[in-house]
Amino acid sequence: MDNLIPVINKLQDVFTTVGAEAIQLPQIAVVGSQSSGKSSVLENIVGKDFLPRGHGIVTRRPLILQLVHRKPGSPRPALPDDPSSSGGHTDDGIDGEDVEEWGEFLHAPGKRFISFAEIRKEIEAETDRVTGSNKGISSKPINLRIYSPNVLNLTLVDLPGITKVPVGDQPEDIEKQIRTLVRSYISNPNCIILAVTPANVDLANSDALKLAKTIDPEGNRTIGVCTKIDLMDAGTDAMDILSGRVVPVKLGFIGVVNRSQADINTAKPIADSLKSEEQFFKSHPAYQAIAHRCGTAYLSKALNKLLMHHIRDCLPDLKTRINAHMAEAQQAYNAYGEPLMDKFNKGSLMLQIITKFCSNYCGAIEGTSRDIQTNELTGGARICYIFHETFGRTLENVDPLEGLTIGDIRTAIRNATGPRPALFVPEVSFELLVKRQIRRMEEPALRCVELVFEELLRITQQCETPELLRFQNLRDHISETVTTLLRNRLPAANVMIENLVAIELAYINTNHPDFTTGSQAVSSIMDNQPSNKNRHSYHPSMSSGNSSLEVPNGRARGNSFGSSNGVDGMLAESGDIITTNGSRPGASRSTSMTMGANGVPLPLQAASVSNAGQSAPAPLSASLPPQNSASSGGLFGGLFGFRPNKPKEDGNTELAEAAHDVAARSGSVRAGNGFASSSGAAGGENPYATGRLTTSSSSPAHFDDLMLDHLPTHLREDRRALTSREQMETELIQTLIINYFKIVRKNIQDTVPKAIMHFLVNWIKEHIQSELVSQLYREDLFETMLEESVHIAVKRKQAAEMLSALKRAAKVLVEIRADANVV
Repeated sequence: MDNLIPVINKLQDVFTTVGAEAIQLPQIAVVGSQSSGKSSVLENIVGKDFLPRGHGIVTRRPLILQLVHRKPGSPRPALPDDPSSSGGHTDDGIDGEDVEEWGEFLHAPGKRFISFAEIRKEIEAETDRVTGSNKGISSKPINLRIYSPNVLNLTLVDLPGITKVPVGDQPEDIEKQIRTLVRSYISNPNCIILAVTPANVDLANSDALKLAKTIDPEGNRTIGVCTKIDLMDAGTDAMDILSGRVVPVKLGFIGVVNRSQADINTAKPIADSLKSEEQFFKSHPAYQAIAHRCGTAYLSKALNKLLMHHIRDCLPDLKTRINAHMAEAQQAYNAYGEPLMDKFNKGSLMLQIITKFCSNYCGAIEGTSRDIQTNELTGGARICYIFHETFGRTLENVDPLEGLTIGDIRTAIRNATGPRPALFVPEVSFELLVKRQIRRMEEPALRCVELVFEELLRITQQCETPELLRFQNLRDHISETVTTLLRNRLPAANVMIENLVAIELAYINTNHPDFTTGSQAVSSIMDNQPSNKNRHSYHPSMSSGNSSLEVPNGRARGNSFGSSNGVDGMLAESGDIITTNGSRPGASRSTSMTMGANGVPLPLQAASVSNAGQSAPAPLSASLPPQNSASSGGLFGGLFGFRPNKPKEDGNTELAEAAHDVAARSGSVRAGNGFASSSGAAGGENPYATGRLTTSSSSPAHFDDLMLDHLPTHLREDRRALTSREQMETELIQTLIINYFKIVRKNIQDTVPKAIMHFLVNWIKEHIQSELVSQLYREDLFETMLEESVHIAVKRKQAAEMLSALKRAAKVLVEIRADANVV
């Protein structure tokens, strides 16, 4: 076990140069407040006076003190810079001298200090070199190795003393800096805390024990040292402290007696001081029973034994950590690679980098990448989210009638009829309005293309390999090339999306299997009206061949009325008009309508006066179209007739939903059960009149008195209430727009992602490697593309040094023989 401490000393030397704190080597850290006697304890252990002394804070950098026991007369080890020396080496300073003790600093390789006064001066000079002369502190350690036959193998870390009040030009937060530095060492789970506390101070006020307790609350790796026992007041002793009754720590307390200031001033040898210490404990009545467990000699042996056992316990885990760090350092070094010399190697390396990047890029899109994220969506998963969540839900939330008012629909219907009043609902108005709503889906579709384009650019940044980080110019050119390729494909994708919408606008397929018929729309509207049982329906969409019926007085009868039970345009065999509830006017209702001379339905009273004295009308059944004949009026020509294709059953459900939606939107109520008559006798004002005839109430009208109002600049159809006919026409248009909009929305939701995949995603996957090779793999670009940045060269050097240190550390551990007591 004696060779364990030298092994740790070698590891400390190895890792001090590269600063591998993560290795967490076993060590003993000396912690104490300022002037608690830390330096005296260390000097007693070494047996030499070599540490700086003075007022205020003296130890301002951690001092890693490695004590190496050597037998008297044994050859001196070779200096670090003289590997050819096989022992017995003597340098210029000690030629011909029988020197048994000397010191070596890691920052001064090849130089031995035989004078411990010179060692003190070197410590002071090295401290001032890093921290300056303003009493500041630094975490950079000083490594000192002392060879002597009077020491045991031991490694100690002397830390700055804890102070509270800054002195001189020390920074105001000096206490915080010192505590942070001390914590960084004792937080190592493999570090033994040597807490130094003076016996003439209340133990409850010990800064060292307080700090140790915060890091090691159980006290498993804390050992206490009680100094200045000889300075306690008369009649008092430290037995309660040394026995662990005041502050219990598992490793116990050890009492020591240091040199007094008078002894230091008179340069009393430490050997004499150690004899005086031994005599003190043996002669003191309170400590005679435990004298063999007190003193500096016992402390050195206890620390040596404790450190060796601690190293033995930590050694297996230490080997594991060194191997793990060596693998990481090797991987980091491989990422930076070897410096490139010839063009052949550069060309081969560029092809490898491009191929690896393209493979990672395609893998990220397809979801076959090795490094799959678990905390967020990446790559192709984000594109899928754009298609089905962002774009799909946006279209689902689009209101088919948004921005379309009742006045817009009325105006479109009137404009589509031209100068003549409408006998039918014009199909042009439906196409005009539904195209306007379909065009609203173009903007979300184009935005979907932009989102996928941005995601493909984002994947470029996510697929960077360690080799690309090494060559910044190549990384920038690859990113620029991929961005250019995607931007060149963006117009084609946008044109395709615009064409998809234009295709839907080019032909309004009213014969679509999922689209409803005009008669179904009217039937659904009537079913959703709460007052349809008390209203006659007037449907101005009979085919041109059956739009008028001859009556005995020579006037044309008006258009027939449809029924809500699905039998459109059918009349009773007796020539009576069938009402909306399917009954004849004379059978069960007294409010049946008769057509006036101008084709407008009249109320019953007006109809009676109009038909008085005339013979009964001839039977109308002969002039009706056959039940199975098809209407020839298009979408609205078949409104009350028959369509050749029987609608699907599920179409009625969608139609009912659309009609119910329209009925819910409608905020106006139809006025009356019939339409207003255009004649004054019927009691209604002509709804289409744009001027008013002004006459005197007491005399007949003269031609000179006729005046017409001026037309306004802008005419709209939302200035008056809807008539029953206009209400039905408006709801009919709304129902058909909703139904057809849903059909187109399904098409857009399906075709837009397919177009984007074809024009952007799949294209870039197929062409990215060939495009990168054709544009970047040129011999004249090798030097520019594969030029390393300065910081990459620095990182390669650091990685090489770390890898070399870890390899040396692994070699040191291998040198330990497989001893059962060690492992």
